[in-house]
Amino acid sequence: MTDAIEGAHMGHPDFRVHDKIFASLRHDRQMAGRGLMVGMVKLTPAQQQHFMQAHPASFSPESGAWGRSGCTRVQLDAVDEDTLGGAITLAWQNTVDKEKTAKKPKILTMKGKTARAKTVNAKRVSAKAARSNAARKPAPTRSK
Repeated sequence: MTDAIEGAHMGHPDFRVHDKIFASLRHDRQMAGRGLMVGMVKLTPAQQQHFMQAHPASFSPESGAWGRSGCTRVQLDAVDEDTLGGAITLAWQNTVDKEKTAKKPKILTMKGKTARAKTVNAKRVSAKAARSNAARKPAPTRSK
């Protein structure tokens, strides 16, 4: 996986591309005495549903909002190598694709800058004119 590196976050190993985590490993708290490890892969919600339906003993959503957004727990002792490889590859690809779309440069033309500057200047001029006109006009008097 191009540009993928191993790192660490909160005391457990993770796998990143462009400083974004796409998979991680940790001890299963419920099975800590047995030394079992679980994994996490960042999938899309649709991909998560696919893996959970095809392999219910191996894949489940992480807790809370993370799980609803696609972060998927993997029971490593229940998943075969090819299925795990496919999930990790998808997680890596999702992260690479997301990074590519996030880095598209925003193009601001001179025309846009000029139009904005004219608008700002027009507001300043009209505010200044309003203050000036208010200073010139005498206060209205009430007639009896």
